[in-house]
Amino acid sequence: MEHHGKGTTVPPSDLERIAAIDDPYLLIRQATERLSAAQQEVTELARLRRRVIQELHAQGISYAQIAQQAGLSRGRIHQIKHTGPAPEGVFLGTGTITLATPLKREANNARPVVAMEDVTAAKRLEDLARGFDLSINLEHVPLDGDFDLNRPNLIVICGPRLSPVMGALYESDPVLEWVKDGAWTLRDRRTGETYRSGEDSDPVRPIDYAYLGRLSRPDGRGNLLVFTGIHPQGTLGVVDLITSEIATLWGQVGEERFSTVVGVEYDPETGEPVRAELASPLYRHDEEN
Repeated sequence: MEHHGKGTTVPPSDLERIAAIDDPYLLIRQATERLSAAQQEVTELARLRRRVIQELHAQGISYAQIAQQAGLSRGRIHQIKHTGPAPEGVFLGTGTITLATPLKREANNARPVVAMEDVTAAKRLEDLARGFDLSINLEHVPLDGDFDLNRPNLIVICGPRLSPVMGALYESDPVLEWVKDGAWTLRDRRTGETYRSGEDSDPVRPIDYAYLGRLSRPDGRGNLLVFTGIHPQGTLGVVDLITSEIATLWGQVGEERFSTVVGVEYDPETGEPVRAELASPLYRHDEEN
């Protein structure tokens, strides 16, 4: 511990602390962990810097003015603006994201499985996240649906049917609700509109609806991103929409709480989305209270 003046001490830096470790294997582990954390920190600082430059420029401030005030060259500002992690990646989270999909029971009580559409949706979302220099850890909502939602940077692909915990979370939405009316539907309390999947309609149509929102964690200490289709085709449609419209979504809701219904038209042969778009207003929850 270094001493600086009367009665003050400065703790050693992480580098000094790790360098002083006697156990070489512990030193390697701690150095690796610190490197990983430092790399994430660098990525998020770069993302934040690019975001603020974009916001200042959007306010009408020239790059030359930004450069002068920030003590950087105009060329450097232009470089930052066009390189590095895009700020809209924050729509998904920061650093390492945990992405959870539900386990389901096969027929005849066989081993639990993950629906192929959920695997596909998770893979596509993982590819998108990696494009924003975000890391992904994959988890599963267990068969009993009991799952810890009180964690940062959590994305859950799961509806109320498979998890009472998720059912309670959806009930916190001030505008949209899940309703079991013979089949599951989504209902907009504000407009009275009900969204029923084409698979559950007569005649059957290749159209599904999905919920997409960011809701408060049960402990109130953060938010999590949640989405799911009434049927699997809707889930794939949400990923399609996020992938193509993430900059617009982030521009509209940032990191705040919101919810919306996504309408998905899909190929009846493959289940792949043909078109995905907002079917309801995009409700910002801070404006609903």
